[in-house]
Amino acid sequence: MNDDFDLIADIREDQGKGASRRLRHAGKVPAIIYGAGRPPRALVFDHNRVLQQLNNESFFSSVLNIKVGEKSQAAILKDVQRHPAKNQILHMDFQRIVEDEEIKMSVPLHFLNEDIAIGVKQGGGKVSHLLNEVEVVCLPKHLPEYLEVDIAELELDAMLKMSDIPLPEGVSIPALAHGPEADHPIVNIHVIREVVIEEEEAVDAGAVPVEGEEAPRAADEADDDSDSD
Repeated sequence: MNDDFDLIADIREDQGKGASRRLRHAGKVPAIIYGAGRPPRALVFDHNRVLQQLNNESFFSSVLNIKVGEKSQAAILKDVQRHPAKNQILHMDFQRIVEDEEIKMSVPLHFLNEDIAIGVKQGGGKVSHLLNEVEVVCLPKHLPEYLEVDIAELELDAMLKMSDIPLPEGVSIPALAHGPEADHPIVNIHVIREVVIEEEEAVDAGAVPVEGEEAPRAADEADDDSDSD
């Protein structure tokens, strides 16, 4: 678990779209924190500081420390709303956590030894990532920043599934409780096939009419003429 992320927040008193718009113009990010049996609380963060931390992959799968004045609250990031065209954070949702309650989080998958995998080195195949993250359930102290999957022994036309992911102590994948049909593939190595498309002649040379001659008719037109006799 990574708890090195400190977020400095202020209480947000004003509510509504207009207030949120003014905060964004002032370089702030409106947010809300909820959970742990307490009422939701509206917060506001410095936009540039948040944007910098969001560049770190671990930020999305770590326990964060939100500081408001002299008080601190452990939380996890549940949602980020981004501007569709600008590099701007519009809103953030956080969930409070307590040490003895399990949390559900999506954590990234890191695939190791792709360049030396059997299916790549010996079979000339290509690695395809079918899943880039997986949802886990655990206590906050067991939350991994990411899960590593070593594919060095993966052969050509072979795949690994979610059940093949090595899990740290106290971490489980809830989807696997739904049976084999929920055990989705996460990575495979397949043959690289080159498709050669030959350029077709736009017009058959034998069908090109010679100047002064009547263009040949289609077979069905000839049949129609013979039927009319």
